[in-house]
Amino acid sequence: MESCIEGVIEIPLKIIEDDRGAVMHMLRADSKYFTVFGEVYFSQVNPGVIKGWKRHRHMTQRFAVPVGKIKIVIYDDRKTSRTNGKISEFVLGRPDAYRLLIIPPMVWYSFKGMFDIPSILANCSDLPHDPNETDQIELKSISTPNQW
Repeated sequence: MESCIEGVIEIPLKIIEDDRGAVMHMLRADSKYFTVFGEVYFSQVNPGVIKGWKRHRHMTQRFAVPVGKIKIVIYDDRKTSRTNGKISEFVLGRPDAYRLLIIPPMVWYSFKGMFDIPSILANCSDLPHDPNETDQIELKSISTPNQW
C-alpha cells in the first residue's frame, strides 16, 4: 500500500503467536518488496527519544518494529517527486501496528520511541551502511505538524 509519499510503502506483516511466544515475519527473498540484500541492523530507540532528520542518497530501507512502538515521520523534498513538500506519519510496532515500511532513497525521515520501554527498529536495507551516502540535518530544519 503506497502512502501519500511517492515510493513509500507500508505493508501489514504476519505474526504467528501461541502460548509459547511469537514468530514475526519481516521480509522474504521471494517477496516483490525484496530487491537485494545489503545488511540487517537493529536500532534501539529509548522512550521519548527522537532520531533524525536523516536521508540516504542511494539506500532503500525496510523498517519493522518487533519490540515497542515507534512513530516515523517522512518528508519528501525531492524536486521531481509528485509528492514534493508532503509529510506522512506512521506508527509501527506490536501488537496492533506490526508492518513493513519501505523508505526509498532521498526521502527525509525521523522517528521517536513511543513506548515506556526501549523499542527496537529492524532495518533490512538494500546496501551496507555507508556514512558517505547519508545526509543529516537538525530536527528544527524541517517544519512538521507535530513539531517533534
